[in-house]
Amino acid sequence: MAALARWCVRRRLVVVLLWLLALGGVSAAAAVTGSVYSNDYEVPGTESGRATQLLQDGFPHLGGDSDTVVWHLTSGSVRDADVEQTMTATLDKIADLPGVAAVVSPYDDAGAARISADGHTAYATVTFADSAEDIDASQAKAVVDTAKDAEADGLQVELGGSAVALTESSGGHVAEIVGVLVAAVVLFLAFGSLAASLLPIATALVGVGTAYAGIGLLGHAMTVADFAPMLGMLIGLGVGIDYALFIVTRHRRGLKRGLSVAESVENAVTTTGRAVVFAGATVCIALLGMLILRLGFLNGVAIAASLTVVLTVASSVTLLPALLSLIGMRALSRRERRRLAEHGPEPELPTGFAHRWSAFVERHPKLLGGIALLVITVLALPTLGLHLGTSDQGNDPRSATTRQAYDLLADGFGPGVNGPLTLVTRVDGAEDKLLLDNLDATIRTTEGIASTTPVTYDTGGDLAYFTIVPESAPQSQQTSELVDRLRTEVLPRAETGTSLDIQVGGTTASYDDFADIIVGKLPLFVGVVIGLGCLLLLLAFRSVGIPLKAAAMNVAAVAASFGVVVAIFQWGWGSELLGLGRAGPIEPFLPVIMVSVLFGLSMDYQVFLVSRMYEEWLETRDNRRAVRVGLAETSRVINSAAVIMISVFLAFVLSGDRVIAMFGIALAAAVALDAFVLRTLLVPALMHLLGGANWWLPGWLDRRMPRISIEPPERRAAHERLTDVVEQDVVEQMERERDEDVRDIPG
Repeated sequence: MAALARWCVRRRLVVVLLWLLALGGVSAAAAVTGSVYSNDYEVPGTESGRATQLLQDGFPHLGGDSDTVVWHLTSGSVRDADVEQTMTATLDKIADLPGVAAVVSPYDDAGAARISADGHTAYATVTFADSAEDIDASQAKAVVDTAKDAEADGLQVELGGSAVALTESSGGHVAEIVGVLVAAVVLFLAFGSLAASLLPIATALVGVGTAYAGIGLLGHAMTVADFAPMLGMLIGLGVGIDYALFIVTRHRRGLKRGLSVAESVENAVTTTGRAVVFAGATVCIALLGMLILRLGFLNGVAIAASLTVVLTVASSVTLLPALLSLIGMRALSRRERRRLAEHGPEPELPTGFAHRWSAFVERHPKLLGGIALLVITVLALPTLGLHLGTSDQGNDPRSATTRQAYDLLADGFGPGVNGPLTLVTRVDGAEDKLLLDNLDATIRTTEGIASTTPVTYDTGGDLAYFTIVPESAPQSQQTSELVDRLRTEVLPRAETGTSLDIQVGGTTASYDDFADIIVGKLPLFVGVVIGLGCLLLLLAFRSVGIPLKAAAMNVAAVAASFGVVVAIFQWGWGSELLGLGRAGPIEPFLPVIMVSVLFGLSMDYQVFLVSRMYEEWLETRDNRRAVRVGLAETSRVINSAAVIMISVFLAFVLSGDRVIAMFGIALAAAVALDAFVLRTLLVPALMHLLGGANWWLPGWLDRRMPRISIEPPERRAAHERLTDVVEQDVVEQMERERDEDVRDIPG
């Protein structure tokens, strides 16, 4: 790390130029090739996956995205001549638009079922030539604009479907801008120097910008979800600014102690830079743990997010040193520079609130530890009611046309019309056809089914499908129970004595299968992530207790943050008020991604906090002093970093995307709990209670483990050579401030 830091300082202009070229080159390549994202939740080998494959094989015309145009009258009937004339003309115009393959009108002979019983609501189906991810947004917007032109007094027209969702405003880049602005304010308040406060943001933006464009290119090589770039940006901005903050803080401390700019930069990268690389590695390990699930949809998310973390770490230990050497002493505020010139080097002492809090925790570890545990437990309780399922357009904000179309269909035709189930089977002979043709009578008597459609055969008569409209909404637990009842009871009885093998597909079936796969693999996934994280901490701190406490704290942070997500998104506590739409279930893939990200991020503060305690423990072998000094010297920077990360994450609630908003709130809650409850309260309280047992390691294991160090011994040597110079100044400063140094509190 020292050699890398020296090279970046000496070749600072080259380093800056190389990063700008990388950013420009990757962005240009991404702009030329375009983006290809896919939200493919189908899991090969599941029943819903087989149903989808059969449909694609036998009915390729069904492969295009299917959307709906819904119109509603508060008075009168949609069958009135003027309404029928207006909407028929509108549907004809839509049918002629580019990208539209077919339009099925309720006014056709076969469309009677598309008009509600009260005559106030009707809908048409618009089928595009391509699937949703391949439809150009301009084509979808043309359909929306044409349909909306038909609106008049008393006639409401709304649209729903995946293609229509492409036209909904996403809030642009407001979330990123707000997060960056808040981070800039916090950094300026912490540093008092405009140059120093802008460098972490500039470093993070370059790394995240390069990664954002790189994810666009990655989509051409593998399946990448459409929310992956935004998720990567969310994680990258948070950790990127924080990592740079830690390095800049150490650099500023070195300048105040009399080191030259070059020496201070090298010292900061050699010490804190190593901790940054270690912390980034834990985040990447946690993210890449998703690969063991062997789900293509999550593989792309894992690699995309890891790419962002890698590039932000790389920019922190290469671009940031170059920029720090360029601004020189301006990393300090004018007042700090003036004081340094007048009084000479002065080490920063852990005085004020930081040292008082550290001493307070030492005096009351049982009380404070109990309070922290109670807070975490209460927040984690909602996690016990976690329900994984379909979050659909019924969860969109009230103002969205997709939400209004969803509600109109549910009111006019029943909630199940928004998520019909599709039953597909191969057909072998006349007996199978006869049974299928008579099956609707059996199906209709099944509890939870509102209606069925006639059986449709492919051109060769070898494949057939029909749809079922449930009585309940797609995201409802009752619909999931209906899927299970069809698969385990109704259909097996109907198939007896035939060669039929009816597969149940559709939105709810697909999400349920996806959720079952994830839940089944979740214990293995969590075990691998926790195990690897503990192994890294074991090697770094040579202690059995530190990794075990870290694992327990990380699980607690994850559980409590999930509780917050369940309360807001599943129970609906304030979701509409925050513009996050109606309450609904949690996406099946969310737990895995959140566990990866939260476990990785929570390791960061553990590393930065315990590494300072470990250093003091090696010097003094006094556990109480080590915990007290470590907490006092790191709490301020950890709290500043947490405020920045929380601000960035919460800003993504403004993105307009429900999934990204879930991530933002979950990550913000986890970081807040981790920084202000766990790392600065529960962890030091437990370490005080455990005493020297914190650092216990069996001798046989100590002899066999390789030796690695986050904070190398040369860091202390570089500072010790300043002791003689500043010793008198330290004494005078302590007398002036009349504030006891936390190091001098009796252990």
